[in-house]
Amino acid sequence: MESARLKPLSDTKSLSIAEGWMLVLGMILIAANLRAPLTSVGPLVTTIRNALGISNTTAGMITTLPLLAFAFLSPLAPKLARRFGAPAVLFCAMILLAAGIALRSAAGAGTLLAGTVILGMAISVCNVLMPSLIKEKFPHKIGIMIGVYSVAMNLCGAIASGISVPMAGPLGLGWKGALGIWTLPAILAVICWIPQIRGGQKQPAPAAKSAANASRTNLWSSALAWQVALFMGLQSLVFYVVIAWLPGILQTYGMTSDAAGWTLSVMQLALLPVSFIVPIWAGRMKSQVPLVLLTAAILLIGVCGLLLGHRSVVIVSAIFVGIGAGCSFSLAMMFFGLRTRTAQGAAELSGMSQSVGYLLAAVGPTLFGYLHDATQGWTVPLFVLLAVGILLLIFGLGSARNRYVEG
Repeated sequence: MESARLKPLSDTKSLSIAEGWMLVLGMILIAANLRAPLTSVGPLVTTIRNALGISNTTAGMITTLPLLAFAFLSPLAPKLARRFGAPAVLFCAMILLAAGIALRSAAGAGTLLAGTVILGMAISVCNVLMPSLIKEKFPHKIGIMIGVYSVAMNLCGAIASGISVPMAGPLGLGWKGALGIWTLPAILAVICWIPQIRGGQKQPAPAAKSAANASRTNLWSSALAWQVALFMGLQSLVFYVVIAWLPGILQTYGMTSDAAGWTLSVMQLALLPVSFIVPIWAGRMKSQVPLVLLTAAILLIGVCGLLLGHRSVVIVSAIFVGIGAGCSFSLAMMFFGLRTRTAQGAAELSGMSQSVGYLLAAVGPTLFGYLHDATQGWTVPLFVLLAVGILLLIFGLGSARNRYVEG
């Protein structure tokens, strides 16, 4: 009988080998859809702006609106999971994601923004619930599974950045087709997640006790929870600013839009190894301070390289920024589990952190667009990004110490 369990993959004893593999596959497919719909936009911002006749500030809203959706819906995700069960909520979120992607590329500026809000709502739910689901299903393999989750997310995000311009141009799909094609992997994720909801799964009985324990902790009055939330927000701000505006920065240095899009892809591919390794390292450490120091150093070196403005170093600098962003994202995901004692506690901390964090991150793309419009250059925005990297270091050091938000 023991051989019928999936002990190498899952710590949930009720899962058979086939069920366990389907759970892992479903998690990977959901993760694969959480960045591609967003990273596919960056290389096409100039094309979209020109086609619709909008300003740089309005173009920045294409990236900002999902972040606002993340901020306002994230606190509701744990409550929805307690009421309906995480598998069912994730299933509905993926259907909503497919609908949002389709609407975004349906017509003009109105549907572009409306679809962007809808897909942002869907992604926000998945962002919150996936780390807590991993903690629940794989409590002794959190580092490995967060690594797999991060790699799937970042790999598809990198592919999306690289193929957007070729699909819109040489393949003749236009910007609408290049964005709309991401409906297909979302539909595939919906299909592969069906086994997780077929039995009407809800949180198992122990989760009720976890929820009761989590409810006794007021995260909003916890200094540690705020440090995790601000670390989450700052790393998100860095990532989404880079996704939205790095192609434009590179084009200022003389790159074509196609080359800038592929550079954005290379940057995201460069962070894949660290996205897998950093969570494993973090899970084996009592304190993640050394990883925070390394992450901040890599990020700050990359931003300084972009400030130099020499074409010979911008690609390497972009890669450094990508690696720093990848490390900080993986650490943020790990902090949800490492700084809490239960899966429900991880969901609550994830919801709070992503609400506060993405509200902060939402300022980034629009602010950078405004600063670029106001100064007609990238120097001032990049100095702001440098300051953000320093703040990331400060709050990361606070988040990395071996403590729990539950006390």
